[in-house]
Order: sequence, then structure tokens, then C-alpha cells
Amino acid sequence: MRALTWHGKHDVRMDTVPDPKIVNPRDAIIKITSTAICGSDLHLYDSMIPSMEKGDILGHEFMGEVVETGPSSTLQKGQRVVVPFVIACGKCFHCEKQQFSGCENSNPAETQDLGEIAYGTAMTGLFGYSHMTGGYAGGQAEYVRVPYSDVGPIVIPDGLEDDKVLFLSDILPTGWMAAENCQIEPGDTVAVWGCGPVGLFAIQSALIQGAHKVIAIDHHPHRLDLAASMGAQVINYHDVKVREALMAMTGGIGPDACIDAVGMESHGFSFDNVVDAVKVATRLGTDRAHVLREVLMACRTGGRVSIPGVYGGMGDKIPIGALMEKGLQIRTGQTHVHKYLRPLLDLIGEGVIDTTFLISHRLPLESAPDGYKMFKENQNEVTKVVLKPDWQKEAA
Repeated sequence: MRALTWHGKHDVRMDTVPDPKIVNPRDAIIKITSTAICGSDLHLYDSMIPSMEKGDILGHEFMGEVVETGPSSTLQKGQRVVVPFVIACGKCFHCEKQQFSGCENSNPAETQDLGEIAYGTAMTGLFGYSHMTGGYAGGQAEYVRVPYSDVGPIVIPDGLEDDKVLFLSDILPTGWMAAENCQIEPGDTVAVWGCGPVGLFAIQSALIQGAHKVIAIDHHPHRLDLAASMGAQVINYHDVKVREALMAMTGGIGPDACIDAVGMESHGFSFDNVVDAVKVATRLGTDRAHVLREVLMACRTGGRVSIPGVYGGMGDKIPIGALMEKGLQIRTGQTHVHKYLRPLLDLIGEGVIDTTFLISHRLPLESAPDGYKMFKENQNEVTKVVLKPDWQKEAA
């Protein structure tokens, strides 16, 4: 089959690789009909995440048709399914608490050590996202093996085309959980840093969950326009000092809840971010934590901080004093996708949630390397790239 493989920094290639096979009774093989490039895929593209190996198949946002099942799978051939990017067994301590991104069994023992060293515990298995998360082949391919297929995938009813449901795989539940972690109360103002895909879905989710006002912070004009079209007030951080603007917009108190939808690769020319960039470039640091610092300083006393943005290593100069003295609550983590699939699918079916506005480009799978380059270099216009394995490259 054809698949997108990683070969180093800014080097991804379409290769011919062996077809996946059933290796466990709970497995299923999915023929991919749609897959997408995620913002966190750019962390791999930028070689920011350790334990990638040449030839690894990328992609963790995908859906498709069931073509083969193991004897213990609950799926049936021909069903259309969306697959969560988190791989969860459904039966361990964390899964039974619906903390699916903390699954203890999906990351094989031989790939757990790096996570235990870096984070104090092994990471859960993820599709297409390094050997630290299990080394599973991803879904930017023609076919993919899905472990624990009796737990993860959700069957899509007829009448809902791929574009409406594809993002159930990751970014829609991630945005929803980011807003849920804010514990939104009537009258709340929620500030969202980053109007990429997760940030935009967090804005949408916060408004649906009852936020009185949402303030979106970014510097890309098109993304700010999308946020405004959803009902958010917007701040271009190139034009104003963010904390001062937020104070002015909240009566001098600060936002009730703040969402860091940026993570480890903050942009901008603030002094702290320039220092971070130098440290990353010289291998003296890993994460550019400017947004997290700004969030902690801007959030009101007694407020809530939600961090869906990916952080992978160490950050310094974190205002821990502000965190403590202001009595802030912080909730973070990879998304418990399985928990949200059914309710979000229902909201899509009812027309409450729209996801298609996010798609800016649709390309054949063979054009995936071009899609990565385009997404990396033009994040104003490129909001989401969806790849179609059945399309011929000439259609690009």
C-alpha cells in the first residue's frame, strides 16, 4: 500500500510499504477514506518529538471502511467508522474511569521506558506519533490496523459524509474537552490563545457550553476572521499588549477561564519567546512556553486554565508564583476521545456543531508531502488539509 512516512526534519515521503495485517483478535483493518494533517503532526515534521524512526507511518486523524476484522472485534465489514487517535483497551483502571488517554495497556512494554523517564509514567498508545507512544503505524495511508477495535471506533450512520465527522478522531473532542475543562459558568468570559483547528473548536465548544463571551487571540488575519464569524471577540497580538487588552475587555478582572491551544511552539518576538527559541535551536531547551506564561499572568484570580496545546519536554521561567498566589486551577492532558464520540456525533447529526468550515484544502494522499509543507509555511490560509486516498494526484 501507499503511505506517508517520516524520514527526518521536514522530510516526509510517500512510500510503498507492506499492507497491515490482523495480529490480535480485537484488531480490525480499515481502508482509509479520509485522513487529515493535524497541527501536532507539525511537531513531528519539525522533529520536536523524540523517538521517531525513519519509515514511520504518520497520521492520527482518519476514518474509513472496515475491510477485515479479528474474531473478537465488534465491527462488521463494510461499516464506516471514525477512529480515535488515542488507543485504549477499555478495561484497565484508567479506561474504566473514562480516562482513555491514560490507558495502561495500549503502549507495549518495550516502548514504555522513554515516557516513564520523561513524564514519570508511560504514555498511552497513539496512532502515528513516535515510538514513545507505542510505534503504531498511522492513518495517512491506504489502510491501517486498528487495535482494540471493539472499544475505539464509532460507526457512522448513512447520510453523514466524511467531512462532517472526520474530526471526531481528534480535534473536535480536543476542543470540546478544552472547553469542558474550563468548568464554564453562566456569565463567564473565556479567552482562547491560538485560532488553529483546536482553538477554533474550543471557541465553538465554549459558546455551546454556555460562555457569555469568548475572546480569541492570534495573529493570522484569516483565522481571527473565522473566530469572529463564530461569535468571538478577537485580539491580534501584533497590535496590542495581550494582558492589557484582556483587562480592558473584562473590567479589569481578567478572563474567568483561559485556554492554551498553542503549546510548545509559540510564535512572536516577545523577549521570553526569543530566549526560548534560541534555547530550542541550540538544544538547551525543548518547549517555547510563552503562551503558557501569558495565560497564567492574564487569568483572573481564582480562574481556571485549560491546556490542550501539546507540550513535550521542559519549560522554564514559568510564573509559578502567579499560579499559586492567584489560586488558579489547571487541567491538561491528551483527549479522552472515546468519552465524547457519541454525544458529539449526536450534536453533529442535529446540526448544532459544524466542522466543515475548518477545511481549507482537500488533496490526494499522494500530495501529502506538499500538504505538510503548505500547512507549515502558510498557517494563515491553510486551516486544515484533508487527504483522500481514492483521489488521483492529477486532481490536486
